Amino acid sequence: MKRFWVGLLVHGLLLSACSAGPAGDKSPSNGARPTRTPVPTATVASSTAVPSASLARTDAQGAVEFVIEPLNLNDDGGTIDFAVTMNTHAVDLGWDLAALSTLESDVGRRVAAIGWPIGSGHHYGGTLSFPRAATDGEDILAGAGVLRLTIRDTDVPQRVFTWDVAP
Repeated sequence: MKRFWVGLLVHGLLLSACSAGPAGDKSPSNGARPTRTPVPTATVASSTAVPSASLARTDAQGAVEFVIEPLNLNDDGGTIDFAVTMNTHAVDLGWDLAALSTLESDVGRRVAAIGWPIGSGHHYGGTLSFPRAATDGEDILAGAGVLRLTIRDTDVPQRVFTWDVAP
């Protein structure tokens, strides 16, 4: 518990030391147009935007810390959504995570992401969305015990987040 509070304090100090740029500017820094239509869930990350610890997964490889939490695993909607928070002081976070991410179950169903609000800065977050139905039309969670989200080619070759989803 003490480690959690120390980490939270450090994140708060780091956030106050950085400037994320103009709040309304969510376009890539190279001037290119986003490859996906931004979803209105983008946020500049803050210490209050860290997902709850119950389902949140953290990967601190390389220069960027990712915190990811599923938002609707138990819903029957058309998508499976994840809250993603990224924090760094070394690189720009203008990646198109939808193009870099896949979601796979342990029974072999796999889908590519369909939505991510492309933005930039050193502290950035948003909702990463995947279709609930795999290419065979089945729910990606049908019969699954484990769900694995993989993000490739950020500042490290691969980040993998897993959740037990067995009933």
